[in-house]
Amino acid sequence: MRFGIFYEHQLPRPWNEGDEARLFQDALEQVKLADRLGYDYAWEVEHHFLEEYSHSSAPEVFLAACAALTTNIRLGHGIRQVIPQYNHPARVAEALATLDIVSRGRLDFGIGEGATRLELGGFGIPAREKRALALEAAEQIANMMTMDPYPGYEGRAFSMPCRNVVPKPVQKPHPPMWMACTNRDTIKVAAQSGVGALAFSFLDPEEAKTWADIYYGIIRSDDCRPIGHGVNAQLAMVSNFSVHPDRDEAIRRGQEGFEFFSYAINALVAHDAVPGRSTLFADFQKSRAASDEEIIRARKAAKVNANGIGTPDDIREHIRGFQAAGVDQVIFLQQAGRNRHDHICESLELFAAEVMPAFKAEATEREARKAAELAPFIEAALARKERMPALADHEIPVVPASRPKAQVNETTR
Repeated sequence: MRFGIFYEHQLPRPWNEGDEARLFQDALEQVKLADRLGYDYAWEVEHHFLEEYSHSSAPEVFLAACAALTTNIRLGHGIRQVIPQYNHPARVAEALATLDIVSRGRLDFGIGEGATRLELGGFGIPAREKRALALEAAEQIANMMTMDPYPGYEGRAFSMPCRNVVPKPVQKPHPPMWMACTNRDTIKVAAQSGVGALAFSFLDPEEAKTWADIYYGIIRSDDCRPIGHGVNAQLAMVSNFSVHPDRDEAIRRGQEGFEFFSYAINALVAHDAVPGRSTLFADFQKSRAASDEEIIRARKAAKVNANGIGTPDDIREHIRGFQAAGVDQVIFLQQAGRNRHDHICESLELFAAEVMPAFKAEATEREARKAAELAPFIEAALARKERMPALADHEIPVVPASRPKAQVNETTR
């Protein structure tokens, strides 16, 4: 089992001077700490215009800062918006390769499409076409990172002429690819595309096993036709996260933030929004069904441990359930709502000291067994891939130099 941390850069109102800057600086300190403690991944989203919920609109900048401050932790776009209206595919390929170089080959590349009218409408993206546009662009980004030169493309999402997209990434053929998944249908799409599944839904181990069975069943089938030049057969599940020796205190520190995250995901799609005048956190507080103390009393009465929020023993049991279900990585949502920086750091330290070591000791052997088992299926999937033909030297078009208009007219006579 591998472990990641996850950032939306949430900032509930009211906002005070310096709050936004402090949020980012605290997150950088948390990633530095996670690197030192042995966490495997730091994931950063990309969202636009989603006040309070996510102030992470330039993840490539944040991840570059993380690369400079860390040594071992992998840095994940979880996800990068790849539809061309958000980011031109050639610019994405250039940024990915540069980040892979400066991080010394520690980048993972998750793809996404966006879900809210604030984002899609802000960039003029038709909602019904977003998945097709994202998959098309993602496949071409992979081609740009591997082909010398990139032959050019005429498609639905974008068009561009032949160019050599540089630099090229350190990891070959390119950084591992992932896809954001929120339901069983998107799990199927990720597996069919040969990319890792970033399951951004909060599931119990039984439902996680269903998702894992669907995902790995398709990876082993003829339906897997990779969009990249490798197959990244991995399933990661997001989990809420607050660890403390006292379960009640863990709930007090983390429950509200986790509930806000879940509330906001729905509200941003289902509720009207007024740009610059968001009331997301205030609306959440009005709608909250129970206080922390009421939740604590109810769970004591039912003898139920908090799911991802509790003591080290609670979290250990929680992760064992995911491991048994076939999940490869648990990604902790530790920064949500108004969760405090010092509480986040304490949770990261306690988990690393008391829970992580046993799982880390098992990880290498487990991954080797899995790689051996899947190797023939991955080989078969890559053989099915429809590859863009490379250009022979004589086929590479000459890009004419700039000439004065009069000279151009003279030479065309």
